[in-house]
Amino acid sequence: MLMKEFIEYIARSLVDDPDSVRVDESTEENKVTLKLHVAKGDLGKVIGKQGKTAKSMRTLFTAVAAKNNKSGHLEIEEGKE
Repeated sequence: MLMKEFIEYIARSLVDDPDSVRVDESTEENKVTLKLHVAKGDLGKVIGKQGKTAKSMRTLFTAVAAKNNKSGHLEIEEGKE
């Protein structure tokens, strides 16, 4: 789905280790949940100062999901290094 690739593209652009970025998608009725996995050292880059980068990514994802008549939820998780 387009939303998954969109979040993956943004995350890969922010981190030092783009090969470690992975996005898992799950859908239940009208709810889409994306789990973004990044390397341990890149977690701060994806979250940003005071969580502003993560909040912006969530806002964009929610807007795209709403346009498709769905509810969107983005989780950011630390991967293994």
